[in-house]
Amino acid sequence: MYTQCPECLTVYKLEAEQLVPACGCVRCRHCDTVFNALGTLATQLPPEPFARLPEHALDREPPLVDVAVFRPRPEPEPVPVEAPAIESIEAAPEADLPDEPPPEDFSQLTFTPAFARRKRRSWQTAAWVIVCLVLLFGLLAQLGWAKREALIADDTAGPLLHEVCDLFGCHLPLVAAPERLRLLARDVEQHPSVPDGLLITASVRNDASFAQPYPVVTIVLSDAQGQRLAMRRFQPEDYVGDTGARTRGLPAGATTAMVFEVQDPGQRAVAFSFSFE
Repeated sequence: MYTQCPECLTVYKLEAEQLVPACGCVRCRHCDTVFNALGTLATQLPPEPFARLPEHALDREPPLVDVAVFRPRPEPEPVPVEAPAIESIEAAPEADLPDEPPPEDFSQLTFTPAFARRKRRSWQTAAWVIVCLVLLFGLLAQLGWAKREALIADDTAGPLLHEVCDLFGCHLPLVAAPERLRLLARDVEQHPSVPDGLLITASVRNDASFAQPYPVVTIVLSDAQGQRLAMRRFQPEDYVGDTGARTRGLPAGATTAMVFEVQDPGQRAVAFSFSFE
């Protein structure tokens, strides 16, 4: 609901609770004028631009409200109870009085509070709990399998997974992280048995905290101007002959020597570079 100060014409937004304390009278925050908010009370503002809100006459007959939503039921009137007539009773002899029953003994009764009474769980509840746990473990296993490479490569979760697998005798899949392979040394020399061949050796260390597969090694030979003369990509089976070693991968922190045989592109080849994939 909205109303307007008659002095400064400031329009305010009101709630019904603000009209109750002073029977519709409010005080303008801008000019401090006290006015009757019911005179210009409106549920919606007229389209702009406007200067004044429509004023309502406050001296008319009270309107009739006829849409009732609730009316309490009338309380029943109390029925007066008449006092019984008191008649004189003559004292009867003690022999004519009936025998009174002996008082009951409640000292041996045991009371158990309601909160101490445990209800036995039915087998349906236990079965439902087991099914929920199995589904939860299945969901966690699916999430772990989907994020297995990130978990194995993590410095905190990876060692824990390795310990668990060593305990149960399982093997974690190898995760490739070529950016964690460090080239320690490299050398190139003429092949001892092939006239136009070169023998390139490299020493590589795995700086990761987990074992990873042997990488694909790319060797590029270039001249003095940096122009590429020859390039070859070596798969792991090209320089690691042991199948078991390829399956186990390069252990964490281990160093391996790699030997590559390439064809000599001639005297122009003066530089070579390594990259891992």
